[in-house]
Amino acid sequence: MNASFLSVIDWSRPWLSCVRAVGVELARADNWQRELNRRATELDLRNHRDLPIRFVPQAELPADRAYEAHISQTGHVPTRDNLHDFFNALVWLTFPQIKVQLNLLQAREIERNASANAVAPRGKVRDAATIFDENAVLLVSANNDLMHALREHAWEEVFVTRRAEFERDSRVYLFGHALMEKLVQPYKAITGHTWIVAYACPPADLPLAEQCAWVDQIVAQQLAQGLTTANFSPLQMLGVPGWWPDQDRDFYCDTTVFRPKRKN
Repeated sequence: MNASFLSVIDWSRPWLSCVRAVGVELARADNWQRELNRRATELDLRNHRDLPIRFVPQAELPADRAYEAHISQTGHVPTRDNLHDFFNALVWLTFPQIKVQLNLLQAREIERNASANAVAPRGKVRDAATIFDENAVLLVSANNDLMHALREHAWEEVFVTRRAEFERDSRVYLFGHALMEKLVQPYKAITGHTWIVAYACPPADLPLAEQCAWVDQIVAQQLAQGLTTANFSPLQMLGVPGWWPDQDRDFYCDTTVFRPKRKN
């Protein structure tokens, strides 16, 4: 299978750290989707109905069935040969519990609003789940004061004045696959939807795969309690400390990117 589209990925980028190891291996495979399914089987990935997760051609998705309903009913994830679906697959391998919970939220809403084989009208829960799936950034920190400043868009305070505090008390894990796709060609205004995980960071010496597994479990449990767009806060990806060069005070004072919070 031709996977030349994967050659544009710069795996050294810090935001790809969570998916780098498996991504590099899949990108080197003769057939990345075949290798993807081998790994899914090896990990025994299953959906909320305990059906094995398998990645299948997009053509398998019936025209009258919603994408999320198909995954729920069959365990099959329609997958195209492009960056968007490649990154989506990497997230399934890295944060499977979150992906299963998001699919469950979507499937419940579809079943609530329409018959199982119809495309349901979207609602607030489905919109929030889609935003999470496509664009979420998982930010782990027990520093409530610093997280409040982040929610208030106090960018200079968080990333300049208290930068060392942010680096000590916070850890950022990129989740959204559409966000990963955008960052293949990074630009300053790319912004994620931050989901703040109010826990102390995993130990820095804990292997990254174990950190991701811990985050996966915690966030899946949080999502099981509900999800709305009010849970999100914006975060400019190239503003994360260490994710871009020349992050001086002037960098964060660019109000076309690091915008002040709107007043009600």
